[in-house]
Amino acid sequence: MIFGANCCRIRDTAEQMNLRGAGAIPAETGQIAALTREPDPDHAGVGKDATPSSDRIAAFRLQCGIIFAGAKIAAARKDGWKTMKTSKSHLRLRALCEGAIMVALAQVLSYLKLFELPQGGSITIGMFPIIFYCIRWGFGPGMIASFAYSLLQLFLDGAYAWGWQSMIGDYILAFTVLGVAGLFWKRKNAFLLGATAACAARFLVHYVVGATIWAESMPESFFGMTMTTPWFYSLLYNGSYMVIDWVLIVVIGLLLQKPMKKWFAPQTGE
Repeated sequence: MIFGANCCRIRDTAEQMNLRGAGAIPAETGQIAALTREPDPDHAGVGKDATPSSDRIAAFRLQCGIIFAGAKIAAARKDGWKTMKTSKSHLRLRALCEGAIMVALAQVLSYLKLFELPQGGSITIGMFPIIFYCIRWGFGPGMIASFAYSLLQLFLDGAYAWGWQSMIGDYILAFTVLGVAGLFWKRKNAFLLGATAACAARFLVHYVVGATIWAESMPESFFGMTMTTPWFYSLLYNGSYMVIDWVLIVVIGLLLQKPMKKWFAPQTGE
């Protein structure tokens, strides 16, 4: 009897397991597992073995990405400003050094005179380095270099000055206006335009000074022509060497412009 009762119990247990399906977890096991989960105070209603939601993970990653990108942008801007500042300082130093060299070279070339008139004025290519510098660096640096050149001309070659008016007109103004060549530094045919403007400006100063300050020194005849007015005399006198200077400078510049193309280009730092 005992054996038969045990067999019935085994049979009933097997039938219950078949009804629940293969691989099903007994109810008692599920109840025990549920009881072992302790509530998590940070996640209401969820046990400690539950994972955070995907939305919170995505938000956290986005925040980290924004912070990292902001740090990179700030560092890049700092490096960019430092590089720009260094580049501008480098350009200023280059302009200063090159200007000193060009002024010194212009003064040396001014001593190589092909012809010299009795009352000042000579045929020379001394203006070439100044005009060349102006079309490379522009109006501002060009005016500074031209002014420095005018001082050298006054102190080292000012024997023909007649009073302070002549010093200012024939030297300070006449050579400083060469800086107008820098107005054409970014234009096509910059050297031709700059040289023409610079020589025209210098001639205009000499012309006015010659017709006013030097009027008393006007001879009776010049180039075989009778002089009746100092304005005509100044036109012939100053035009006789300024036109030749302009032609020589333009020819030299055009001959050198093609083989030295990059040296005639404006220095903008780009």
